[in-house]
Amino acid sequence: MKLYKLLSFSFLIATLTSCTFTENIYINDNGSGKFSVDMDGSALMEMAGDQVGSQMGANAKKDIDSTFTFKQLFADKKDSIAKMSPEAQQEIKKLENFVVHTKMSAEKKQFLMTLETDFKSVNELQDILQTASTLQKLEGGAAAASPMGSNFGNNNSKLSYTYDGKKFTRKAIIDKQKLAEVKKDSAPDMSKMMFASSNYIIKYHFPKKIKKVSNPNALFSDDRKSITIQYTFTDYMENPDKLNFDVEFEK
Repeated sequence: MKLYKLLSFSFLIATLTSCTFTENIYINDNGSGKFSVDMDGSALMEMAGDQVGSQMGANAKKDIDSTFTFKQLFADKKDSIAKMSPEAQQEIKKLENFVVHTKMSAEKKQFLMTLETDFKSVNELQDILQTASTLQKLEGGAAAASPMGSNFGNNNSKLSYTYDGKKFTRKAIIDKQKLAEVKKDSAPDMSKMMFASSNYIIKYHFPKKIKKVSNPNALFSDDRKSITIQYTFTDYMENPDKLNFDVEFEK
């Protein structure tokens, strides 16, 4: 399957049906680690797998298990990137090392996509999700949009992560002006209908035992080194600061 067709299809999945997004961060002793976002769009495959498969062409009955890097995509779109502003090009460059894994099976009613990258410090992840929405500026329409859908990452906030071994913080600062413009220009009822049945789950894994978390809904792993917090996707889009929290570790 051509890369652009796969991206276009994943865009359709993320736009038209309920999805579960899971944001994962794994932090090692030295502060390095892995960041990933998983999208499970199997709900649409469950409801209309045959119709979806027919949209994918002659190989619809074959399972898809593909991997590519954004570096490959950017090489194909270099002429379009060259026309972007220096600031946008710098944003795009942040995604070069992201790897995209896709698994799709009409028979198994499965559609899974993962975006992942390694980091040397969580500071490298500042606003990384919003950067993904920069892909929409590339020429090529939906096929060049963010694989997670046009709204993913673009929730009118600036997201930052900090970690110093004693404390971890996830903080989104809302751009109130942009948010007001979006609410004024958009159809909120339609937006809420699209996102109401979608979830945004955070799963963070640390090298130390957790002493406490500021979010009371956090679930701990047995070894108290991991937390899971589930939000509605509506909160992620409309109230991103609800996803802010601090984690303190045992000495």
